[in-house]
Amino acid sequence: MANQRTKVAVLTVLVAGALAAGAFLWIAPSTEELTIDSRDADLVSIGMGVYGKKCASCHGANLEGQPNWKERLPNGKLPAPPHDVSGHTWHHSDQQLFDITKYGLTKYAGSDYQTDMPKFEGTLPDDEIRAVIGFIKSTWPDREREAQERIKTPAVE
Repeated sequence: MANQRTKVAVLTVLVAGALAAGAFLWIAPSTEELTIDSRDADLVSIGMGVYGKKCASCHGANLEGQPNWKERLPNGKLPAPPHDVSGHTWHHSDQQLFDITKYGLTKYAGSDYQTDMPKFEGTLPDDEIRAVIGFIKSTWPDREREAQERIKTPAVE
């Protein structure tokens, strides 16, 4: 009988350990840097359509941004920046671009930063956000695209 209890106890500990490890892996943040392939024609095509529906009204049909995008408006907000090579989008990692699009600018610009940029969490699925970024990146010259691909996300507290 004691031998049976020992087997049950060992099995219980093993199962509990496996469940705990699985739970940790499920909730632990990924340490792998997000990369988006701007040479994937299907991804870029999807992204172009989503960009046209969700982004072009502010960032421009040709990714040109709003006029005077570096100058604050009377309400204190900055106009939408361009996503073409004239802007600063290519100065950010894929992970930063994804996070900003999904969760907003607070993580990178601070909680007091005022913007009209919406959070797309709950509005766009992750695959469509990645597709939009892939489309934007596909429009950059090779030099800027290659420079952007080397950027890694800095640690942000």
